[in-house]
Amino acid sequence: MEVFEAVRTVLAVRNYQDKPVPPDVVRRIVEAGRLTASSMNGQPWHFIVVENRDTLRQLGALIRTGPYIAQAPLAVVVAIEKTPYAVSDGSRAIQSMILTAWSEGVGSNWAGFLGMTEVKSLLGIPDELDVLAIVPFGYPAQAIGQGKKQRKSLSEVAHRERFGQPFE
Repeated sequence: MEVFEAVRTVLAVRNYQDKPVPPDVVRRIVEAGRLTASSMNGQPWHFIVVENRDTLRQLGALIRTGPYIAQAPLAVVVAIEKTPYAVSDGSRAIQSMILTAWSEGVGSNWAGFLGMTEVKSLLGIPDELDVLAIVPFGYPAQAIGQGKKQRKSLSEVAHRERFGQPFE
């Protein structure tokens, strides 16, 4: 899938088939995160790949915004160093993983945002790291309308040279 097509069509997926994600696809997803650019090449991230059903259920129970993690066949927990650009860099890595997964037919969605101390305990993540997010991955349980997004028009959010000048 071409990159712009992935960006244009990616949608949040919260219901997954009971079907594992093949190891080569899992590797590409995680590699996409690892290969993402970061501020001053700091690479302030760690990716914990979780496929154990019991652990996925526990993660789903811990994250108020992501109970659907429990049904996913895979989740990547993104832990970051406590540095000035780590949230930005980790977010970029997450988007790379989401788009890579989507190009392989695998859906996902960001769950949680910082402050997940119970997740740190569950997965043995050291105190010097923060858990930025949990990203569950899986094949969508039902067909979803690729590209059917409700977004503001380009003229509402894009400006030329100065704020308020139309971007046409």
